[in-house]
Amino acid sequence: MSTAKEHSGGNVAVSESRRYHELARARIAGGVNSNVRLSGTPICFASGKGSRLTDVDGNVYIDYALGMGPNILGHAPPAVTDEVARALGIGQLFAGQHPLELELANRFCSCVRSAELVRFGLSGSEMVQAAMRVARAYTARPEVIKFEGHYHGWFDNILINNSGPISGEGDPLPRPHHLQSAGQSPQASADVAVLPWNDFEAIDRYVSANATKIAAIITEPVMLNTGGILPKQGYLQHLRRVTKQHGIVLIFDEVITGFRVALGGAQELYDVEPDLSVFAKALGAGFPVSALAGRREIMELFASGRVNHSGTYNANIVSISAALATLQVLSADGQAAYTRINGHGRTLMEGITAAAHQYGVDLQVSGLPSAFHTCFASHPIHDYTTYSRADHKRLGLFLAALLERGVRPTGRGTWFVSSAHTDSDITSTLDAVGYALKRCL
Repeated sequence: MSTAKEHSGGNVAVSESRRYHELARARIAGGVNSNVRLSGTPICFASGKGSRLTDVDGNVYIDYALGMGPNILGHAPPAVTDEVARALGIGQLFAGQHPLELELANRFCSCVRSAELVRFGLSGSEMVQAAMRVARAYTARPEVIKFEGHYHGWFDNILINNSGPISGEGDPLPRPHHLQSAGQSPQASADVAVLPWNDFEAIDRYVSANATKIAAIITEPVMLNTGGILPKQGYLQHLRRVTKQHGIVLIFDEVITGFRVALGGAQELYDVEPDLSVFAKALGAGFPVSALAGRREIMELFASGRVNHSGTYNANIVSISAALATLQVLSADGQAAYTRINGHGRTLMEGITAAAHQYGVDLQVSGLPSAFHTCFASHPIHDYTTYSRADHKRLGLFLAALLERGVRPTGRGTWFVSSAHTDSDITSTLDAVGYALKRCL
């Protein structure tokens, strides 16, 4: 167990966290401010620094949740927090412009090849909405295609088929809608078609029959909200060809992958230029900021005022200064931060895989070094259906055992690696993995 009393073994004591949680439930709905935090052991954290989190009981964790992905430079990185502290003296909101906006826009567009124009906001969910709206305006078509298991925010019109019944190979297209929340309007998603991901034939069949009504296809270029599933070879390129052929806007949801898997995002790794892309999370290294970027002729619809995109807090000084500092660090020294992240990530992935083989456990490790996923399955996983057949109960036992040893991936089994993780962290983590796997035998 990696606690304040390093590696003492045994269960992590969380008495103060539990006490806090009971008090919080009396004033905060569920004791949390995001439903993602409803599940799992309720832990209240006192502080974070570098790769470590310390809870109110004094336990120290090697953190691979990283705020669900944003903290690519670790917790409280001085290069970002110092810049934000300096910016606080400038002001917060002007209901107008500030030179930092243009400085960030120039740097952003120099990193992301497909970004000719950009708009900044605060969350990935809202920028997905802006992307779909401007795509519909540009094409004068109503429908958006999304894929099973992909998450594009919590708004009514797109919060469908992230989870739910498993579809069969011969099931009809598009898939029936499965709303993900009580209170959702079924009508809100009426113009969204759901297809299986990584399926060449499905996209060809549906698009060829319905192209004249399809405004956009939105996809995670790497499926990271459900597992850590890579696109099949040529699949993203196929989406690009199909959308170009039929005048459909291709939207990459790079909320997780953007600035995490590469400085230019997953589109750089796979050499595919979408028409529009949504970024958030790693862009601000833990501060709230998002972006929608893409082709000039589409983004100009915002500039003309024909398509509305608004927000009181958009381009606030704190968020913009944090993003600017983050991109400066990620770009520095020949992108040394990515060399460090990917090196440690590869060591983790290989070490976890080797440990699984050692103990004869069907633990799979999939994804990319900076963001990967662990799950228990003996079959190949390439989409939502195959992911759903994994042993999620055993994954829960594995993650709980890791937490006992002071190692904290996300509650769904995703691991994010930061530039703050050290060789010692990796060694301690792999020791904890061995302990956790023995608990799963």
